[in-house]
Amino acid sequence: MFKKPITTPQKSKLKSSAQRNVRSKILSQFPLLEPHIDFLLPKKSQLDHIKLPDRLALYSLNGAVLFWQHFDDALIPHLRIVHMYPDCFPSIQVDRGAIRFVMAGAQLMCPGLTSPGARLPAAEDKIEKGQVVQVRAEGKEHACMVGVLAMGTEEIKSVNKGVAVEAGHYLGDALWKFEGE
Repeated sequence: MFKKPITTPQKSKLKSSAQRNVRSKILSQFPLLEPHIDFLLPKKSQLDHIKLPDRLALYSLNGAVLFWQHFDDALIPHLRIVHMYPDCFPSIQVDRGAIRFVMAGAQLMCPGLTSPGARLPAAEDKIEKGQVVQVRAEGKEHACMVGVLAMGTEEIKSVNKGVAVEAGHYLGDALWKFEGE
């Protein structure tokens, strides 16, 4: 999604009521972030709304992007937020063969999540379709991508064909390199 560099974004300050809405949406979508929300998004801080082409919106604080959103879809955290609070987001793991494709911005396919070296959550901890997940790489400490599941984890295990995670934000893309000023 962020393969091309981000150019001349339209930036505006969010009103306090809009900031409260963003804050509540973050907490409803990621309830495990609640102990960290005051550090992540202080109540008296000024949140910026940055509009990009293709109906993309970035939410930044002091020049650092915290979350991004496509149209009115789910809020997706920036990878730096995922690296700071890895236990607050559901995770899946890809095998070594899929890493280079993920780092090139490709959509993550089911075989990269079901082969040896990959790891999906157990049936009792299944992740539903449309949920935001962090994608970890086999043998690496931090997540290399964050995106939205195109199908649930149980369906990925049974079908093992097609797109599993829609292209989101990955290490080294334009959002990773973006400086919000």
